[in-house]
Amino acid sequence: MFVFEDPKEANGFYNFVDTKFALDNENVYDDVPFAIEGEQYFFSFYEVEISDKALNLFPVVMDVFVNAALGNDDMDSIFSDEDNTVSRKGHWYIAIEVYSDLEKDCLHIDSLSREMVLKYLRDLKNEYLSTHNYNETIFKN
Repeated sequence: MFVFEDPKEANGFYNFVDTKFALDNENVYDDVPFAIEGEQYFFSFYEVEISDKALNLFPVVMDVFVNAALGNDDMDSIFSDEDNTVSRKGHWYIAIEVYSDLEKDCLHIDSLSREMVLKYLRDLKNEYLSTHNYNETIFKN
């Protein structure tokens, strides 16, 4: 798998691939054909979220101190609630696999086409990240 962080909006890579490869919203996720040095390859991609979670203990600790100072036997939520005790932020990644009629996994360490395919994918990633209007990809080809 070739994986990179996707800082763009949802479906950004989908729209880029659809436009660049003129797929007309058909088979955009799977079996996208491309060629390197006259050899036919295909890629599939997945958009994956890996979320960061953080526990904010400050409101809970403040509740404990305030309730103790007030002499409350029951714990009243003064500062803490579900919205401010756990924060979550997601990071999106694009994961790409490449295969051909000759090789099941062109990114495998022993693949003969691995280095060529990695270069192609790095160039594709850089083009995607630097392109803001996906119609620009039509004029680059």
